Amino acid sequence: MTEQESAEPAADAPDAGARRGLSRRGLLGLAVGGGAAALAVGAGAGYAVAASPRGPDDEAPYEFFGAHQAGIITPVQEHLHFASFDMMPRTDRADLVELLQDWSYAASRITQGLDVSATGAVGGSPESPPDDTGEAQGLPANGLTVTIGFGPTLFEKDGEDRYGIQDQRPAALERLPAFLGDDLAPESSDGDLCIQVCADDPQVAVHAVRNLSRIAFGRARLRWSQLGYGKTSRTTSDQQTPRNLFGFKDGTANILADDTAALDKSVWVAASDEPAWLAGGSYLVARKIAMIIETWDRVRLSEQERTFGRDKGEGAPLSGGTEFTEPKLSGLDARSHVRLAHPDSNGGTRILRRGFNYVGGNNELGRLDAGLFFLSYQRDPAQFITLQRSLSTDLMNEYVRHVGSGLWAIPPGAAAGSYVGAPLFA
Repeated sequence: MTEQESAEPAADAPDAGARRGLSRRGLLGLAVGGGAAALAVGAGAGYAVAASPRGPDDEAPYEFFGAHQAGIITPVQEHLHFASFDMMPRTDRADLVELLQDWSYAASRITQGLDVSATGAVGGSPESPPDDTGEAQGLPANGLTVTIGFGPTLFEKDGEDRYGIQDQRPAALERLPAFLGDDLAPESSDGDLCIQVCADDPQVAVHAVRNLSRIAFGRARLRWSQLGYGKTSRTTSDQQTPRNLFGFKDGTANILADDTAALDKSVWVAASDEPAWLAGGSYLVARKIAMIIETWDRVRLSEQERTFGRDKGEGAPLSGGTEFTEPKLSGLDARSHVRLAHPDSNGGTRILRRGFNYVGGNNELGRLDAGLFFLSYQRDPAQFITLQRSLSTDLMNEYVRHVGSGLWAIPPGAAAGSYVGAPLFA
C-alpha cells in the first residue's frame, strides 16, 4: 500500500472528523509559505514517484502521543534542530490553539515516517504547492522526536494578556536571571514557543522544523534556530558517554530514563505543583555556549584535566577510579567543573541534560564558531539557576562564553485525539 493510501489520519487524530488533518490556516501556510521552497526541491520531479512510500518504518519509531512528551527521556539521538518562534501580531487565542493542533497533527505523522499530511509531497494537485517539502521522502523516521514548549512571553508580553492565559502562567516561568559572564545575543535567546527536534538523520530533523515553520505561517514566525550534532549527554545506561568539543566525556552522572525516582524528584512537574495543567511536564533551559577552541587547544593536558576534574582518556575523576567511580570532591580542585556541578556541592540538585555539539563555520576573526548547545530538563527552573550560579567560579569559564539563552515550560504529553497544551486551554 502506498504512503498516500495508508496515511489518512486515524479517528483519534486531533479533531478527527472535524478537521481531518491540518486546519485551513495550516494548509494556507503550506501553500503560501512553501511555494518557493517546493520549487527548490525540484518542480515536477514527483509525478513519476507519486505512489512511492517514504521508506520502511524504523525498528521502533517514537510515538508522539503519551503521558510525557518524547524527546526528554528518549535515548538521545545524534542530531538536533532547535527552533524558537514568536507569535505574530494581532493573533488571538483561537489562532494559538489552532497552531498547536496543527503542529501536533503534523508531528504525530512525521515521527512515524509519514508526510505532514495525507496528500504530502506528491499526492496533491499538480497546480498547488505540495503540503510537504519532500526532502525526507525515502527516509524512515530515524528516531525523530518533536517536543513543544511555551515561553514566558506567551502568557504575558509588555503587560498584555494576548491569549487569555496570563493567570495560568507558572510562577517559575520567568526569563532566566543574568549570570556572571553572560554575553547573550537577543537574536539567539528567548521566544514565545519552542520546538526541539531530535533525530538520527540530520535531513529528517531539518525536514521537521522546515515544515512546522511553514505550517505556522501567518500565526508564528521563526525567531531563531540552532543545528546540533553529536550528543554530549546520555539518557540510557546502554549509551556510551559522548565527548564534547573540548575532547572530554560529558554527562557521566546524568539522570537516566530508568531512574524513575530521580525523574519524579528532579524532572517531572508533580500533580502537587502549580499550575495543574503542567503536571507531567517539565521546564526546558537552552543555553548556547561558545567554546574558545583555539585558546583551549593550546592548554597543557594536565591543566585541561584539572579544569574538568576528570582525566581526558578514561573520563575517571582525578580523585581516582574509573569513569563511573563517585568522585571524592576533596581530591579535586575547588574550582573544577565536576566539583562545582556535583549534587553534593549544590544541596543535592540534579538536572537531566540533552546537549549537542555545534559548529557554524568560522567567525569574523577566522576562529572556529563552535561550542555546546546545552539543553536541560528540570522540575523547577531554580535547579538550573542554582547550578549555574555555583559554576560562576568554574575554571572552564576562561574558555567559554554564554551567548544564547531561553526558558520554556514543557507541557505534558498529549493524549491521542488531543494536542500539546490542551489542558492549558480547557
